[in-house]
Amino acid sequence: MSLDPNLKSQLAQFMGLLENPVTFQLSLGDCENSKQLKDFVTEIAEMSDKISIVEEALPLTPSLAINRANNEKSGIVFAGVPMGHEFESFVLALLQVGGRAPKISDEQVKRIQSIDREIHFETIVSLSCHNCPEVVQSFNIMSVLNPNISHTMIEGGTFQSLVEERGIMAVPTVFSNGEDLASGRLNLDQILDMVAGPRGAEDFGNIEPFDVLIIGGGPAGAASAVYAARKGVRTGLIADEFGGQVTDTLGIENIIGILYTEGPKFMGHVKTHVESYGVEIIDRVMVDHMETEDGIAVYLNNGAKIETKTLIIATGARWKMLGIPGEVELRNKGVAYCTHCDGPLFKGKTVAVIGGGNSGVEAAIDLAGMVKEVIVLEFMPELKADDVLQDRLRSLPNVKIVTNAQTTEISGTGKVNGITYVNRETGETVSEAIEGCFIQVGLVPNTEWVGDEVEKNPQGEILVDKYGATNIEGVYAAGDCTDVAFKQIMIASGSGATAALGAFQYLIRQ
Repeated sequence: MSLDPNLKSQLAQFMGLLENPVTFQLSLGDCENSKQLKDFVTEIAEMSDKISIVEEALPLTPSLAINRANNEKSGIVFAGVPMGHEFESFVLALLQVGGRAPKISDEQVKRIQSIDREIHFETIVSLSCHNCPEVVQSFNIMSVLNPNISHTMIEGGTFQSLVEERGIMAVPTVFSNGEDLASGRLNLDQILDMVAGPRGAEDFGNIEPFDVLIIGGGPAGAASAVYAARKGVRTGLIADEFGGQVTDTLGIENIIGILYTEGPKFMGHVKTHVESYGVEIIDRVMVDHMETEDGIAVYLNNGAKIETKTLIIATGARWKMLGIPGEVELRNKGVAYCTHCDGPLFKGKTVAVIGGGNSGVEAAIDLAGMVKEVIVLEFMPELKADDVLQDRLRSLPNVKIVTNAQTTEISGTGKVNGITYVNRETGETVSEAIEGCFIQVGLVPNTEWVGDEVEKNPQGEILVDKYGATNIEGVYAAGDCTDVAFKQIMIASGSGATAALGAFQYLIRQ
């Protein structure tokens, strides 16, 4: 294989950042994947006199270890060719092993270096997964900074037998010393919370009260933070993970002024924008509850208390649950939500998509290019997706559309093997043999923690006025957790700006 000329040109610039010699340790066989990996590594090595190559067996073949000079182990291994979304992981690992310091906080460095036991992590990825690189890069950083830690990225398409043997049906999936650790999107701080232990309330004891405190790190929360900070008031933002549900979205084409972007990339730019205004971001924590009787106070799940003059709730929404047998039990064992991440694991198989709205139909179109057959199940008499999407879906030869279908069970022992639905017109019960099920049935607001003092509609959405104000003085809300008519990135951003301006107006009047 040969690198794209534009990619190669960009890589040449990075090569100039290598500070120390690096050794590529190659473990190769006679397969085509080994040939591709060798060609890939050779082409890159020729771009810098600081890179040498040795062939020496590793636990998986084909694989590549990026080691320091004289083949001193760094703990970083790529099993398979690190292209697609993992090319960035490869480049960063190369630079970091070559002496460039990872761009993380001093606190994170300290937590990584405090781990005093030997741990070998493995991350199973697909090259089309946009959530996998952050996980891979986090473990690679940990390997560079702590000799007790090592990490192997395993490309699922190259090692399909290993994927089948371990029953992996979702990526990224992480193993720690051979034991299943986690599955799904993770950032460095979340990983450290699992490995080194979570932060306690004592870590938040010196936070001064805020003028505006925002709960939520999606588009609504981020817009609130920017608009509040621009008014010169002390602004804070609490988020379990900055980015929200947008980071699960691959292609985005409806943000005015941006022809195309991807969720993780877009929210990365948004975070940089928020940080540029000095907003204090408090992440990796969850809010437990709030109190508003004697001023506004937010209590975190670790017991910490944070006070503020005004509060903006922008906690967004999550995928709605069907509430049927098998949905929870088989999650990540065939029940999935992201086709871009997990779709490649179902190559050549039959899968179902539950939901006939835009998200469901887009998922089905995406899957049709990878799997044997897609069965689309829609509860209503007709699909709800835009006509252009429906036309595209119906043109695909390996898609079966079933309307008036009430899904009653996802079956399987250890992994999905079937789905059952009732035809709402005839009452007939139908069972289909499938190996994967992607659920796309809408959203439910993340407002359970708010309690009953803030008014909500029967769907749990917070009721707000034209200023974003709730029924509680000084408390505002924005985005998908509110009763806004449409759940869109731009609408959430706009409502976040409205709430921030409403909160500022409240502050100056007080």
